Amino acid sequence: MTVHVVLFRPRPGLDDAERDALLEAMRTAARDIPSVRRFRIGEHVADPPAYVLGGFPSFPFVALLEFDDEPGLRAYLAHPLHAALGARFNAAAEAALIYDYVLSGDVR
Repeated sequence: MTVHVVLFRPRPGLDDAERDALLEAMRTAARDIPSVRRFRIGEHVADPPAYVLGGFPSFPFVALLEFDDEPGLRAYLAHPLHAALGARFNAAAEAALIYDYVLSGDVR
């Protein structure tokens, strides 16, 4: 499995209409790009545990996208709906970190 991890911070003053348009672009990409196996978004824990290191920039939101493999990720990145999502994302985000990982399996 390959995972696309997006940590992001919305720009100050992002209004409800812009936020809703970004969420709709995410829903559309999740539904209509065939290689996407799972697309989840989440918000940072309001009261982080003591082990969280301070002094780093805050990224209050995360998007996690799962693909069967790296070719699936590349197909997603090349898809026109990803271009539309990227344009909305870039207009809405103040800052972001984006990483891709190949998961080797469960640890039990």
